[in-house]
Amino acid sequence: MIDLEKHKLLKYPLFSTLYFSQGIIYALATVIINVYLDGKGIPDHIIGLIIGIAYVPWVIKFIFGGIVDRYIKFGRKKFIVLGGSLSAISFIILSFIDPSNSLIPFTLILFIGSSGIAFLDVSADAWAIQTTEPHERGKVNGTMFAGLFFGMATTSIVFGHIAEHYGYNVSFFAAGLIILVIVIFPILVKEKIIIDKKQRIGKLLFKEFKKKNTQLVILLFPISAISFGLLTIVVPQYMNDVMSLKIGQIGLITAIGPIATVMGNIVGGFMADHMGRKKSLYIFLGINLIFASLLIFADTWLILVIIWGVIGFLHGGHYSALGALSMDITNPKLGASEYSLIMAAGNAGEMGGTVISGSLISSIGFSRTFLYSGWVYGPALLVLYFMKLKIKNK
Repeated sequence: MIDLEKHKLLKYPLFSTLYFSQGIIYALATVIINVYLDGKGIPDHIIGLIIGIAYVPWVIKFIFGGIVDRYIKFGRKKFIVLGGSLSAISFIILSFIDPSNSLIPFTLILFIGSSGIAFLDVSADAWAIQTTEPHERGKVNGTMFAGLFFGMATTSIVFGHIAEHYGYNVSFFAAGLIILVIVIFPILVKEKIIIDKKQRIGKLLFKEFKKKNTQLVILLFPISAISFGLLTIVVPQYMNDVMSLKIGQIGLITAIGPIATVMGNIVGGFMADHMGRKKSLYIFLGINLIFASLLIFADTWLILVIIWGVIGFLHGGHYSALGALSMDITNPKLGASEYSLIMAAGNAGEMGGTVISGSLISSIGFSRTFLYSGWVYGPALLVLYFMKLKIKNK
């Protein structure tokens, strides 16, 4: 068995590959399955409902986190393997189901597959908190989020190619096999059990969320995530409605955001460990306030590419630093439930930006929407100002 205390560098590929599997599922649900169902003649509102159902596990993943923490005596690794295996088997089964004839079974298996990865996610987070020191959590978070976004980009390109040339069922089957391979890694790693009995997490959680810094992070995460969720929808629509670009050009320019985010994840992780969480967040949020607002001047595709790439980079750095800060304030005994609640708050903010995007464009237009996407970082910086950090980075 591999001992992470003796081979400290192995935790980086371990957690980045686990997050890579999440990127696979995310891209499958939002891109591959979206197009697949549309080609099967499924109505748009039904497709939206199915994808929404696939998202439900990520909204309620704090429930999974509570289960993982309550049965902490079994460790984190067993839940990672269980969740990953469940997801992998689900997508292999999905490759044999035709949604034209069996839409409900298709949706149910998709939900189970997404739930499996959500279980893997909260368990991996808890294990990362337990096995990392404060001075390395920025870098660990950077590699984890980089794995996530790299998995999204790779799946969109590679699995899209597989689906086009060999069929969507082959892409689903291949996704399941890759996730099965990924869960072999944690099986080979030795895990130290920190508590050998069931724990009551209700009182512990209540005590943790009474802390001022925890409350401020719960507030900061969704506010700082609104802008990117908003721009993820508004920027492609802007390219289509205002710049009149072709779908191929829109897809290529849109992909620059996640690619730049991967680089920002890595840089942001190093900055968070060496400069501190708060200073790094000031830099990323402050500069993003400026560049998100500068989108009002993006009247050519070249200017848009530059600004959108910078925004993606800054978003990646901000997520790595904020993820490291969230790990710092999380009680290792509640690594799954407390951390998943914080992440769920961030997801809610990003989804909120996505939901209001259409209404903002219709009511105030693209230019003002871009300005608001930048100004929303102002309240985030204000919340950050009131945060007093006790964690001392080495």
